[in-house]
Amino acid sequence: MAHNYILQMEHITKRFPGTIALDAVDLNIRAGSVHALIGENGAGKSTLMKCLIGLYKPDEGSIMFKDEPLQLSNIHSTLEKGISMIHQEMTAVPDMTISQNIFLGKEITKIGSWVDSSTMNRKTRELLGRLQIDLDPNVNMRMLSTANTQLVEITKAVSYNSSLIIMDEPTSALTEKEVERLFSIIRSLKEEGRAVIYITHKMDEIFEICDEVTVLRDGKNVGTSSIADLDKDKVIAMMVGRKIDDYYTKDNNVTDEILLEVKSLTVEGLFEDVSFKVRRGEILGFSGLLGSRRTEIIETIFGLRKATAGEIYFRGKKLSKYTVEDAIEMGMGFVTEDRKLTGLFPPLSIRDNMGMAGLFQYTKAGFVDDKSLSDEVSRQIKSINIKTTGQNQIIISLSGGNQQKVLISRWLLLNPQLLLLDEPTRGIDVGAKAEIYKLMNQLSKQGTAIIMVSSELPELLGMSDNILVMHEGRQKGLLPRSDASQVALLTLAIGEKL
Repeated sequence: MAHNYILQMEHITKRFPGTIALDAVDLNIRAGSVHALIGENGAGKSTLMKCLIGLYKPDEGSIMFKDEPLQLSNIHSTLEKGISMIHQEMTAVPDMTISQNIFLGKEITKIGSWVDSSTMNRKTRELLGRLQIDLDPNVNMRMLSTANTQLVEITKAVSYNSSLIIMDEPTSALTEKEVERLFSIIRSLKEEGRAVIYITHKMDEIFEICDEVTVLRDGKNVGTSSIADLDKDKVIAMMVGRKIDDYYTKDNNVTDEILLEVKSLTVEGLFEDVSFKVRRGEILGFSGLLGSRRTEIIETIFGLRKATAGEIYFRGKKLSKYTVEDAIEMGMGFVTEDRKLTGLFPPLSIRDNMGMAGLFQYTKAGFVDDKSLSDEVSRQIKSINIKTTGQNQIIISLSGGNQQKVLISRWLLLNPQLLLLDEPTRGIDVGAKAEIYKLMNQLSKQGTAIIMVSSELPELLGMSDNILVMHEGRQKGLLPRSDASQVALLTLAIGEKL
């Protein structure tokens, strides 16, 4: 095999009405290697992979796999050829068990064409054990967390025994511990001679696990290099066409005024005895591994869960028996962890999505004042640089970063005093991340307090004034920015003392 390439994509071109999504793109993947495919949202990564797995037919170009022309008609033929993909948008069937999902389309049967559930469960247990994933094959997918759902998707891809595995943002829902486990799996796959195409927006992961990097920008291949010849600044400059100065934009905007105080907050069975204060202009980071209950704490503050013990004071007033509607009226906003599942209204426009939480303030005599709402939405689009053809564009057609900006803008229309951000930069590119960090800093300058849950330690260290660390529902530490480090956060997150 020439140059030991398992895959050769040459001059791949794909056109859609009014745009060239891919412009003569080359991509060569070596057997037994991990090849990063990176670029900003909209650069063409997903389109190129859809051409590879047969969802799109290229208008021009050729694909060779294992030195043979690759012609695919559907996903099943892709799997039969030895190519599998872990999609960024998870495809699990929620009302089926883990084992049923893993063997979906390749069920094991016994006499009479009956599905052999016991054998499928046994093989699933073996697969999960091999990957060191502690899950029960009989559990319904609906019962799993986002992180565990992602681990099942990874297990499913590995189960096909493919020669080439495409991983699209595989760590987007994983904590540091799960990422380490995934990297161990990837290294095992390399040793077996399999190739991995690794799509990610996380710079640290590229330099830890990848051998080569291909960068796409505006539908073109702007370069392929060995990881040894690159550094973070070079990669970012290739991706965005410019150098990003001050990636983490963070000033000290903390005032003396306590906006939120939480005392011994407890939700029985989830977390207990959590206490902290947030001042105006402060960004408080929440760190912790899977199961640490960071999200559940901010859901309780926002009124989505009811505390069983403890006290919450907001703007000097003790809160009790309040709803989400009350929280919004008091000046809280909440950007949820999973924008697709709990944030966006996919069929609706940017305007409708942005105005959803504050629609009441644009309503007169039961009718929405369209002009006032449209004017404010236009102002927000311009203010935080949302890239769109107009406010009537359907939100699902935007890039991930621009979707996230719309969700943040939903609350900015209400001028929140406290903004709760759960994984605010998950699955978005470095350019969009830098813009969101800049926006967070701007909000804190204006006196808005922010609580940010994040699984990315560099993000927590770069943007937080103080960091609260959780472990299995218990508060293990509250570190000022000056005392925080990746080692300190991980030590506390696994339940150890500093």
